[in-house]
Amino acid sequence: MQASTLHRGRASRQSGASLLEVLVSVLILAIGLLGIAALQSITLKNTQSSSERTAAIIQSYAMLDMMRANRDAARAGSYDQGWLCEAPEDPAASRVAGDLDRWIAQLKQSMGDSACGRITCGAVSCEVGVRWDDSRGSEGDAALEIITETRL
Repeated sequence: MQASTLHRGRASRQSGASLLEVLVSVLILAIGLLGIAALQSITLKNTQSSSERTAAIIQSYAMLDMMRANRDAARAGSYDQGWLCEAPEDPAASRVAGDLDRWIAQLKQSMGDSACGRITCGAVSCEVGVRWDDSRGSEGDAALEIITETRL
């Protein structure tokens, strides 16, 4: 009799994980994976925003380089514009109009249709501003503006 009692005691012991333990483990794993997915989404948004900021700086320096190539017109105020969101009506009218047309086209290509540019020149220095919709970034700003200033 002792052998059968001994055999019954061993059979009643648990030898694996219960269904409840498995469900809790799966729940914890699912919450962790959702957290990783949310982190990845935020990272992608911030990467896009950073890329647009870099493009804005590159485009502002491109405009400043065009103005340095036409320094006399820049110092005379020919490039001065308020917020310019559309290309000039006749880009072939002058070198300044052609430069502005190329600049606005490059802004829109690299940063989207909401991109606008502004130029203000003094006697020896110019300021170039770029504004665009950055609402996809994590800060949620509807518009972001970068201003670059340099001497001509």
